[in-house]
This record gives sequence, C-alpha cells and structure tokens, in this order.
Amino acid sequence: MESYALLLASTLNAGTVLAIASLGLLINEKSGIVNLGAEGLMLCAALAGFVTVVHTGSDWIGFLAGMGVGAVLAAIFGVLVIWLNTNQYATGLALTLFGAGLSSFAGVNAVQATLPERHHYVVPLLGNIPLIGPALFRQHPLVYVTIALVFGLIWFLYRTRAGLVLRSVGESPESAHALGYPVRRIRLMAVVAGGALCGLSGAYLSLVYTPLWVPGMVAGKGWIALALTTFATWRPARVLLGAYLFGGVTMLQFYLQSKGVAVPSQFLGMTPYLATIVVLALISRNPAWIRINMPASLGKPFYPGS
Repeated sequence: MESYALLLASTLNAGTVLAIASLGLLINEKSGIVNLGAEGLMLCAALAGFVTVVHTGSDWIGFLAGMGVGAVLAAIFGVLVIWLNTNQYATGLALTLFGAGLSSFAGVNAVQATLPERHHYVVPLLGNIPLIGPALFRQHPLVYVTIALVFGLIWFLYRTRAGLVLRSVGESPESAHALGYPVRRIRLMAVVAGGALCGLSGAYLSLVYTPLWVPGMVAGKGWIALALTTFATWRPARVLLGAYLFGGVTMLQFYLQSKGVAVPSQFLGMTPYLATIVVLALISRNPAWIRINMPASLGKPFYPGS
C-alpha cells in the first residue's frame, strides 16, 4: 500500500508542473493568443530559478525569478504578435528554439551546481494519517496553491467583469474594441500573466520536481501543457484533472520499472507522449465539439480600426 501512496504523491507532484503551465496557456488562449513558446519559457525560467536559489538559498525568491523571466520573455512575444502582428505560431516556435538555446548556453556552469538542502513539508495532523497522509498532505505548498489557483481562475473568468472582458476579447476583439476596451493591452496583460505562470512551472520543475538543472530538462512538458488546454476544452477544472492524468502516466513508468516489469525503459518513457497523441486524436474526431468551446478568435490577429 505504501507504494500506491508514493505513486499518488508523485502523480500530484508531476501533475503540478503541467497544471501551472497549462493554466498560464489557458489564460493566453482565452484572450485569443496562441503561445507555442511554453517550452522555451519553462527552460529559461527553470535555469533562472535554479541559479537564484543556488546563490540566495531561498526557494521563494527562485520562484519569483522564474516568474519574472517567464513574464519578460512572454512580454517580448506579446509585443511581436500583438503590436507588430507577426505570425503567432512562427513566433512561438522561435521563442521555444531561442529559450532552448539560451538556457543551454547560459546554464553550462549550473549543471555542476547543487541546491541547498530541500525542505520537507507536512500538513499538521493530516500528514500523519496512514497512507492518505504521505500521499496527499506531504506535498510542497505550491501543489495546494495550484489547486486554489484553479478555483480562483474559475471565479475570475466566469464571475467577474474583468474575466468577462477577457473572454470577450478572445471571442470577438472587434466587438470589444467597439465597446471601448483596449484589446491590445488586455491581450498583452493576459500573455504576460500566462508567461509568469509558465515561468513558475519551470522554476517548480528545477527546484521541487527534479531538483537540479540539466539542459533540455523540460523534455516536452511545455508541449504537453499546450495540448492539455485543448484536451480540457479551455476549462480550468478540466486542466487540473488532465494534468494529474498525464502526471500519473508519467509516474507509472517509474512505478512499473520498480516492480520489475519486463518492458524496455525506452517504451515506458514514451507513454506520456503517446497518451498525448492518443487523447488529441480522440478529441479531433469531433471537431464541432472543439469549435463550440474554443475561443472564436484564437490565433487570429487583430487590427484596430480595420
């Protein structure tokens, strides 16, 4: 039973990486912007967070550094695609390539660095419950913050005027502009907020999930997070469930290896990405369902006064 508790705890840990990034990308896409640069954002933020903690000893300063790097890179992306009207898909891919190259170059010396001793968190009383305690109540605080963030985002998007405006910009920027809303500034703020969350995800990866720094350590998680937004049909609660599903698939490979399952490790390592392809293939069989839930202006440029 302890192995099952460990598997569940690892699932929550792995799913948190995907959930934070996916929520950031969901905010982007609710405003009508597609950001394919999540992988690059997460890599740069992972390096920034790791190096910051190595020099300061504070995880929370490291998380802020990761968020800051993610926000700055996202702001550059936002200016390019929102004001200069560059192609969103090409610019996002360029950001991914840039982030991968920059992080590998700048992080050469960080590979040998080590973090200070890691803290172990336990929720008082609940963390001592047999089986359930180790599985659910001995997680890093950001695991619980992520769950709270989901409910906060649901409230923001569907219960506040600002959330309504954000969704209207993603549905019909022309109508929002006609009503006097600054569409470009709203989209830029959404892109920066989404980039900050992708940065937080990258910092969590190098400070909690791993914790270490190696070039390319994001290893496709940014792409899985991007796929999760479609898988979840742009709903925050479904994003969280999907993140835990993919996190469980990721951790299952290690669980099976520990049990001596006679399957080559290469095939087990393929399972998260194979699951992503299968899920997207199943969803794409019903394009009408995607169109109903997808922001109507997703990926489309906006030209004020046109």
